[in-house]
Amino acid sequence: MSAQAQMRAMLDQLMGTSRDDTTRQRIKFSDDRVCKSHLLNCCPHDVLSGTRMDLGECLKVHDLALRADYEIASKEQDFFFELDAMDHLQSFIADCDRRTEVAKKRLAETQEEISAEVAAKAERVHELNEEIGKLLAKVEQLGAEGNVEESQKVMDEVEKARAKKREAEEVYRNSMPASSFQQQKLRVCEVCSAYLGLHDNDRRLADHFGGKLHLGFIEIREKLEELKRVVAEKQEKRNQERLKRREEREREEREKLRRSRSHSKNPKRSRSREHRRHRSRSMSRERKRRTRSKSREKRHRHRSRSSSRSRSRSHQRSRHSSRDRSRERSKRRSSKERFRDQDLASCDRDRSSRDRSPRDRDRKDKKRSYESANGRSEDRRSSEEREAGEI
Repeated sequence: MSAQAQMRAMLDQLMGTSRDDTTRQRIKFSDDRVCKSHLLNCCPHDVLSGTRMDLGECLKVHDLALRADYEIASKEQDFFFELDAMDHLQSFIADCDRRTEVAKKRLAETQEEISAEVAAKAERVHELNEEIGKLLAKVEQLGAEGNVEESQKVMDEVEKARAKKREAEEVYRNSMPASSFQQQKLRVCEVCSAYLGLHDNDRRLADHFGGKLHLGFIEIREKLEELKRVVAEKQEKRNQERLKRREEREREEREKLRRSRSHSKNPKRSRSREHRRHRSRSMSRERKRRTRSKSREKRHRHRSRSSSRSRSRSHQRSRHSSRDRSRERSKRRSSKERFRDQDLASCDRDRSSRDRSPRDRDRKDKKRSYESANGRSEDRRSSEEREAGEI
């Protein structure tokens, strides 16, 4: 991996997908295409890469930035990805255990059969070889870290294990013929399914037990046990929460049933309560209706007052105008009649002056003046009566 790729991986692991990188495909860590085992840093494709059992690239997406996003989001919300990772590791370990059993059967078919006593002695030698190999791998790790004192203590344990191994080999050699003892007895490693020899030296054992393949399988198996424990705890917690919610629902149902029974036992009390509720509702409705009716009456009263005022004003205007018109008509009529009477009287006087004597003329003149005066008084009285009728 180049320095640029290493720097990009470090930035992804620290900052996640929030940094400006347009070349990456923008997907969420919760997408089904993302490997959940990779998010939890336990995918076998990553752990066993570069070993004899390299699995190649994973079929799902591996991205350190998505892992950083998941680690940030998991602090606020539980996504329960442990279950998916546990299923993935279980299937992988189950496949590895099947290969181990197949290898054991093949060794049993090819190697000579030995008694159970001899097999137990050989198994003891294998166990000591495994212990020595693990201790040597630990010594190398402590030496690389610079912890010299601890590595020296572990070397003392290695020497003790070597002495025990020599004794176990001597017991195993004495229990079988020399020709059979010289043959290489193989054994399958229970952790990584690799073949181990009974007469392997310490360097070979150290390389195996301290190698990436064996340590990778140990890491995967330990991670699987941890995931099983975490999943069991979360499932227990979820079951307790579900049980608590169920108990709360049952308690509420019992409370409702008790209330309904109490209402059925005391019908009078329930009726009185219902009556009070109904009465309070009806009173509130009556108050609202009264307020609405009062407001409507006020508006109607105001409108009627304004309309009556407008009608009275219009009636007064019409009455005054009709009175004026009747007065004008009566004046015009009286003036016309007066002029007509005057013309008739003048004509009669002229005619009578021609025919009769002056004495008769005077009498006739007095009579006409009296009749004209009576006619004018009657006209005036009739006009006044008409005006009074119109008013």
